Amino acid sequence: MAHDAPQTAGPSKLVIRNIGLLLSGAMEKPILDADTIVAENGKITAIGRFKDVNTDDATTTVNANGTTVAPGLIDSHVHPVAGDWTPRQNQIGWIDSYLHGGVTTMISAGEVHMPGRPRDVVGVKAMAIFAQRSFWTLRPGGVKIHAGAPVIENEMVEDDFKELAAAGVKLLGEVGLGGVKDGPTARKMVGWARKYGIQSTIHTGGPSIPGSGLIDKDVVLEADTDVIGHINGGHTALPDDQIRCICEGCKRGLELVHNGNERSALFTLRTAREMGDLSRVILGTDAPAGSGVQPLGILRMVSLLSSLGDLPAEIAFCLATGNTARMRALDCGIIEIGRSADFVIMDMAQHSPGKNILHSVQLGDLPASA
Repeated sequence: MAHDAPQTAGPSKLVIRNIGLLLSGAMEKPILDADTIVAENGKITAIGRFKDVNTDDATTTVNANGTTVAPGLIDSHVHPVAGDWTPRQNQIGWIDSYLHGGVTTMISAGEVHMPGRPRDVVGVKAMAIFAQRSFWTLRPGGVKIHAGAPVIENEMVEDDFKELAAAGVKLLGEVGLGGVKDGPTARKMVGWARKYGIQSTIHTGGPSIPGSGLIDKDVVLEADTDVIGHINGGHTALPDDQIRCICEGCKRGLELVHNGNERSALFTLRTAREMGDLSRVILGTDAPAGSGVQPLGILRMVSLLSSLGDLPAEIAFCLATGNTARMRALDCGIIEIGRSADFVIMDMAQHSPGKNILHSVQLGDLPASA
């Protein structure tokens, strides 16, 4: 649930009580000693024991009945197009379905599946501004989509990035899905984007859509984007030695996606952990794609990395929440006073052999979310 401040209904006060387990989303303290959260006008104002916090005059009270509360999950890599429809699968309602998988925030890696996607500079900028504007006001199922991510083309100049930033565009689509596929050109344009406050992501691995191509370690390292998009491939991953070289050769975000190579995801996780760099690991789905739409994709990644990567479940949830929030400069993803009141309520899967929700995730089961 995303309990944003109402625009016209007046002040609001949300109380979630009787919480059995509270996950913070922050790796430095992933579990909080609290059973109650209070949020006023869309912001968290208190976290603690019910007897110690002010719950008077609540406009909404939720009894968690001993279940788990966590920050809403963040999908760091999606490809929206228009509304809640994807031409990639000709499916309507895919974003709303993700909410049922606990995802409350999505980050666009480019609106690349738009039929007839323009490649000229004017068209690239126009489509990005349109996507930024439309998804800023449209929230299917309540999911917040940060969209408007232009895919860079060779003809772009610095003033184009300045214009995009002035119009509210804050993201670049995957470098490598357009005409720019070489390191020097990418680095120059990524630098222009960064100068004007636009965050960048690069395609990593083999080709995924018509017009894309292989993006290997040399291009990735030279481009120096803020996030290494699907380092485990989308779908085809780079060899292990190249993945290790990327992990060791930069300090940028390491994004693992559902629509990638699972073995490579586990290899990246082990490498990042050996380096003491788990804070760089973030999660996405890379959907919609040829492999479909995965409403439970982020939960599946959490379970995969916990169960097969020997990662404590409470830390695995941080990769899908707080790590992404900090890397993407989002106001959600961590349960702490002053941040957005954006939560998911979860419980252990029925009949799981796990002793509790964290144990069940480490055994490979998916929690139920509400």
